[in-house]
Amino acid sequence: MARPQLPTAQALAPYLRRIDEARWYSNFGPLLTAFEARLAARFAPGTEIVTCANATQGLALCLQALSLPPGSLCAIPAYTFVATAHAVAAAGLTPWLLDVDPQNWTLQPHAVRAALAGAPGPVSAVIVVAPFGLMPDLAPWLALRAETGIAVVVDAAAAFDALNAAPLPAVVSLHATKALGIGEGGFLATEDADLARRVRELTSFGFRGARESQMPATNAKLSEYAAAVGLAALDAWPHDRLRWLRAARGLRAAMTHLPQVVFQEGWGLSWATSVCCVRLPDGAADAVARDLAAAGVETRAWWGRGCHTHPAFAGCPRGDLTQTDRLGSAVLGLPFRVDLDHAQTGRIAAALAQSVG
Repeated sequence: MARPQLPTAQALAPYLRRIDEARWYSNFGPLLTAFEARLAARFAPGTEIVTCANATQGLALCLQALSLPPGSLCAIPAYTFVATAHAVAAAGLTPWLLDVDPQNWTLQPHAVRAALAGAPGPVSAVIVVAPFGLMPDLAPWLALRAETGIAVVVDAAAAFDALNAAPLPAVVSLHATKALGIGEGGFLATEDADLARRVRELTSFGFRGARESQMPATNAKLSEYAAAVGLAALDAWPHDRLRWLRAARGLRAAMTHLPQVVFQEGWGLSWATSVCCVRLPDGAADAVARDLAAAGVETRAWWGRGCHTHPAFAGCPRGDLTQTDRLGSAVLGLPFRVDLDHAQTGRIAAALAQSVG
């Protein structure tokens, strides 16, 4: 289904030697500082980067740093990976599951505005999700924040390539399965220096330049070893990005004769990501998955039928989820990896053509 590819031992060796020489292994060492600086260079000047153990922690700590009322509602799309909802719960808030736009699979500001009047409690935040790496337009969300005072955070877990500005705090995953991965890890990008400082403190026991804990916090730092992988991954990123795009365009080209198979807007053309999710006719995903399995082609419903179908979040307040239910029955993850070759692409396309053609 997927074969993640992290930097090789040879690519890591120069960075590991630097760790050996410095004998600094964690706690914001020189490699981590360099890694964060290189990440920051991808954004506009003044953007702060705070690395963390994983993106779920990053989201939870960002919400916690915003000092939102405990138990208040945080609106999230029902169509997202469960990590989004877990982060909300970990921050002491209540996930409020709302429906998404059927075309781009994202929560929309106008939908949040419409839902606010009938909200089942005080609403303090919204998490906007970039589905599988497709970044939404953030300008309307900035307007919503300005109008309502509701905090807005972006779950950009899979959007390393597409995220190039952080007017709203955004959290990116560096999990091994992502286009740029380090094994486990994540980072917050934000133009709010005070927020960055608070999240940094929350990743390090609430320490603020001294060994006195200023607030209840956790330990969510990245080690020098994780930073070594990150630096080597960034070294290879320009080449690897082209490989991801080449693999995606090959898959798109192989399916030009299948109008029933719809790719996300811009997927493999203007942005790179590590998964391929296509929309099929409503209700067809399960049958197509069975057909492809019979042909020896694995598939994955990466987000299942939505957060509301998981026992952990079945009791959360929700709006009408008609579009989420439709997407859950229609979206299917196809095999995809950076080194997907012509034969594998042809096999996937042939199996799909046999099922939906």
